Amino acid sequence: MADPMQAPAPETGAEPPKPDDVALARQIRAGFQRIQMEHEFAVDEVLTKVSILRKEFLHLHRYNPIEHVGSRVKTTKSILDKVTRLGIEPTPEAIRAGLHDIAGVRITCSFIADTYRVLEALTSQTDVKVLRIKDYIAEPKPNGYKSLHALIEIPVFLSTGPVPVTVEVQVRTIAMDFWASLEHKIYYKYDRAVPAELVTSLTEAAQLAEQLDRRMEELHTEVRGSGEERVQDDDVPDMEEQMLLRVWENARAHAEADTDSVNDTGTGGHSGR
Repeated sequence: MADPMQAPAPETGAEPPKPDDVALARQIRAGFQRIQMEHEFAVDEVLTKVSILRKEFLHLHRYNPIEHVGSRVKTTKSILDKVTRLGIEPTPEAIRAGLHDIAGVRITCSFIADTYRVLEALTSQTDVKVLRIKDYIAEPKPNGYKSLHALIEIPVFLSTGPVPVTVEVQVRTIAMDFWASLEHKIYYKYDRAVPAELVTSLTEAAQLAEQLDRRMEELHTEVRGSGEERVQDDDVPDMEEQMLLRVWENARAHAEADTDSVNDTGTGGHSGR
């Protein structure tokens, strides 16, 4: 009687994989893993830049235009599906050249003006190379989709040296992001074959979202303007400013005392000769 714990014998006639095929498969897998690793590091670099911008805006302007940030890196299956669909050769070199949306970062801002401000601050950095920008806010898609799209290239520093990696950055308002999320769910449910009446409703919703964005920005401008005037008219220093003034006064007092001491010493020496 056969031992039930014994591994089953290979099927008769089945040929074992050739060493060359195994080596090629391992090479392809290693290539995909490296592609994903590079793009994960690139996303980390962009997220670090965005985090610094948020802190800078808060520190210098006491205002944060960025509401939240999201990111993603395509899975190996998703990359293979798109490579097959586009007819791209499944090699690391061809994938890097043909696919530019493996890594993505989405920045959601409060207002329309903030989207342009944040994108300008990000893309003006010296180590960021702008490959393409599409302004779907100024020129929305026919269904009403709005967003700023920027394809950027940044260096990822590995042990073997810097590697240029592309990242797709999307910047949009809260209203635009909410609409895009709903549109994505609808298109996914209907496998992109969305009924005409739903497409019409989505377009109308996009127009309402635009009206909301414009109105909220007007209110923000009014409130922020009065807030700036209030800050300028406020002459009461906060605790940090009081501490700085105290340190400055003490330093100035010590400097004056040292100057008087030097003058007294110099005068005494001269009169004693």
